[in-house]
Amino acid sequence: MNCDPIAGCYRWLEYLSFGRALERRRFRYLPNVAHASSALILGGGDGRFLARLARHHAGRKTRIHYIDSSARMLDLARRRAGDNRIHYQLADVRRVPLGHATFDLIVTHFFLDCFNEGDASNLVERVSRAALPDARWLVSEFRPVRWAELLLRGLYFFFQVTTGLKTSRLVDHHGLLARHGFRLEREERSWFGWLASELWVRTPDSA
Repeated sequence: MNCDPIAGCYRWLEYLSFGRALERRRFRYLPNVAHASSALILGGGDGRFLARLARHHAGRKTRIHYIDSSARMLDLARRRAGDNRIHYQLADVRRVPLGHATFDLIVTHFFLDCFNEGDASNLVERVSRAALPDARWLVSEFRPVRWAELLLRGLYFFFQVTTGLKTSRLVDHHGLLARHGFRLEREERSWFGWLASELWVRTPDSA
């Protein structure tokens, strides 16, 4: 998918639809990753989480690798967060090299829901190889709940029309992360269970 067509108004579309609820999900466990030294943020969009993370780590030498497939979103993120110790990359994360055992923080906010089962499985496997044995993974996602099925279909239809999104249903990422040694340490939900913030941790023995 390419969010260029909606990049300029995405923030306001989000606020109109969800208020600050999605932002609260993204920021929920930020204090729990205060000691990160090397972060990989995938599909971070217009950079609101990136800017908050950079401010949180202003006194540290944390390096951040920020990858998005939308040039306009990447530009918005750069203008919002600056360039200090942040490497911006315009790329399809399904194909870009991610390295090996490099990052102690992985961030995917409302991102894994953009992939079908096969792509999500391959992506999690590649990201896991790039993660250090003691890495933490922040996830914000929609969760399947019966009352929101029609709303979720509407969201997928909107992004299919505006960005070319190919998938149309949520993939359960829990099994994918667990398969690569990550354990769900904390979870908080809102909107009657539809929105979730998750903190996953990996121990050296399980990596």
